[in-house]
Amino acid sequence: MNNPTQFAQGRALDVICLGRLAVDLYAQQIGSTLEDATSFAKYLGGSSANIAFGTARLGLKSAMLSKVGDDHMGRFLTDTLSKEGCDVSHVGIDRDRLTALVMLGIKDKNTFPLIFYRENCADMAIEPSAVDAAFIASSKALLITGTHFSTAAMHAVSTQALKLARANNVRTMLDIDYRPVLWGLSGKADGETRFVSNDGVTR
Repeated sequence: MNNPTQFAQGRALDVICLGRLAVDLYAQQIGSTLEDATSFAKYLGGSSANIAFGTARLGLKSAMLSKVGDDHMGRFLTDTLSKEGCDVSHVGIDRDRLTALVMLGIKDKNTFPLIFYRENCADMAIEPSAVDAAFIASSKALLITGTHFSTAAMHAVSTQALKLARANNVRTMLDIDYRPVLWGLSGKADGETRFVSNDGVTR
């Protein structure tokens, strides 16, 4: 398929990723339930952060727009992104909230138990003042995660970023990142359910 999309030239950044920035703790016992797991390996997580990391590794000039807690895990995340060449100058430090955390397992080829620890977490508390017009305009593209439309405050911040992008010829992209539990549509421990039909989320 021919895609006629044009990206602005002469920008400092190729893509800014706004959204989830968290620590993933993966059970090292493949085939185990989370209840039976005995050790975990630590990785950078969050769909937006994974895209920022991956595009940097592929040679693009990427940046992350998010927040982490003033804690050990937040420093691990910013260090991991920085080492890959991702710009973290717009990752804020939240002294009132902790960095988000996810515990995951691989039980079999169809079963991936996970629990999100994201209540009142840092990356869901991005402030409108963090969305700087000049920073947005310095990029060819802006990627937004669907999770950051799941609360009124983050919906407003995401919408603000999109408006600034479109006013400055910055291409916009949506990573759907639909996790029903993060919209309050499944039980708090049910991170595994990948889809629940909901008209409000669709809108």
